[in-house]
Amino acid sequence: MDTTGLSELIPSVIGVLVRRGADFASAEDAVQSALVRALEVWPDDPPREPKAWLVTVAWRKFLDQVRSDDARSARQELDAREPEPETVSDSDDTLWLYFLCAHPSLTSASAIALTLRAVAGLTTAQIAAAYMVPEATMAQRISRAKQRIAGVRLDRPGDASTVLHVLYLLFNEGYSGEVDLAAEAIRVTTQLSDLLDEPEVRGLLSLMLLHHARRPARTGPSGRLIPLAEQDRTLWDTAMIARGVEILQSALARDRLGEYQAQAAIAALHADAQSADETDWVQIVEWYDELAALTDSPVVRLNRAVAVGEADGPRAGLAALADIDPGVPRYDAASAHLHERAGELAVAATAYAEAARRATNAAERDHLTRQASRCESEAGSGR
Repeated sequence: MDTTGLSELIPSVIGVLVRRGADFASAEDAVQSALVRALEVWPDDPPREPKAWLVTVAWRKFLDQVRSDDARSARQELDAREPEPETVSDSDDTLWLYFLCAHPSLTSASAIALTLRAVAGLTTAQIAAAYMVPEATMAQRISRAKQRIAGVRLDRPGDASTVLHVLYLLFNEGYSGEVDLAAEAIRVTTQLSDLLDEPEVRGLLSLMLLHHARRPARTGPSGRLIPLAEQDRTLWDTAMIARGVEILQSALARDRLGEYQAQAAIAALHADAQSADETDWVQIVEWYDELAALTDSPVVRLNRAVAVGEADGPRAGLAALADIDPGVPRYDAASAHLHERAGELAVAATAYAEAARRATNAAERDHLTRQASRCESEAGSGR
């Protein structure tokens, strides 16, 4: 059966249990048990009120665990009354769970894993498969994360920027394994956008949609990476692009520019071009200037240098690149691209080879290796 709607109920159900006295770790375990039971029962006997059903079953699971641990004081305090659906709060509990899973005390890896488990509703096995690590390893990571936030109360304020950063990292994890992490990030960010009226949340959602819309054209049939300039733009999802642009426009209209809105604006300019030659690189450079002012990130300045190379020529791009630390990720790839455009093929070949050596995934490494070989061959032939 389709479990998407089921997964969307998880945050608020966990929140109900915690508000009724359960610690976070026990509440999350109880809800996971209730979900397993739902998958067994619902296909033949779907409930009229799915959330109330999950709350009831999860609460019973939690009380059973309390009893099995022989926690008398807890048993006396936590009466086995069934919670009424009318007393359940949706938005507050769900929003709180986002903040809790992205708590500053957690590492990014732990925060993402906990978000996937408690907010997205994935099983430990699914998360482990997505990260290509043993299930036991992922179980330990999630367990440690839950222990670390065990004492955090519901009324503790959360940091929206931390939540957005976790979701941004989750989206960038990509599409490997059984679970499509990018699609999960979009689903979860959409939920957050419905709950939190903030321009930067919309900016992040827009950014995800605009990038995700290009996904069908990013790789060839054999998994070969296809650069943006070479992609078949007829494969782009125009409906998703239109939705991303509409969300971005509503965010920018609030006149509270943030880094995700600026990144989305750059992605929208790429999406708007009918061909690579029609890309408005001048405006893209202007948006990178805005983004650099917001973040002062060396990665942003690196991407700006590439954009300058497209707008004003490769020599201008190389001049902008000269002020950036060569240790910045993808520096060699940017240098190789600009040197190639400047006609310095031997230099480009060396830089592409170094970029391939530093690549963090196989598809990117293979692409850069091919680029190095091509430039070396063309340099040798005197082209």
